[in-house]
Amino acid sequence: AIARRFAREGYAACMTRRSHDKLQPLLDQITADGGTAHGFASDARKEDEVIALVEQIESTIGPIEVLVFNIGANAPSSVLDETARKYFKIWEMACFGGFLNGREVAKRMVTRAGPDCPQTIVFTGATASLRGGANFAAFAGAKHALRALSQSMARELGPKGIHVAHVVIDGAIDTAFIAENFPERYALKSADGILDPDAIAESYWQIHRQHRSAWTHEMDLRPWTENF
Repeated sequence: AIARRFAREGYAACMTRRSHDKLQPLLDQITADGGTAHGFASDARKEDEVIALVEQIESTIGPIEVLVFNIGANAPSSVLDETARKYFKIWEMACFGGFLNGREVAKRMVTRAGPDCPQTIVFTGATASLRGGANFAAFAGAKHALRALSQSMARELGPKGIHVAHVVIDGAIDTAFIAENFPERYALKSADGILDPDAIAESYWQIHRQHRSAWTHEMDLRPWTENF
């Protein structure tokens, strides 16, 4: 939804995930809607792949004006059963990947940022960014770390003209995963009780378009019925 929203505004949407084939339906949809879309296969945890991806986009498509880091990594487990390997992998996905991508893109953005050339980095957070819950020690630790990264980057890069924001998504999202695994939650969709991806995307677009005299660093999004 975020890619589609920016593509509607004339941006070339560049999406990446480990499997390129899974991007094809989205690429086709953006193209059918008149937008420009490119898909890439890369692992956000691998430094060499991130460096190569950013270089490829910058050299063959154009300067990156917006980065949205949107990796999930929500894999609940009792701390008594958690393995070192999975704990580390969750941190790699949710935090280390954010650092690698944010660093590489920021290196390019800082050379061209200005009032007439807005540069934006948005990190997607979660309820676990703000508080740890039972069975979510690994996820909460990683999301807390991503939030700290975004704060540090915002304080360093904001004065250099780069808008760094962190968005806390607090609630279930209207996705196939929620529909299949949490049908009772998905049933709340008819009453706007779960997050609409297009509504989330609209908030991301608004963050990017904010005037630099009134930047938002952290935004929380939740359904009107959600407890918090």
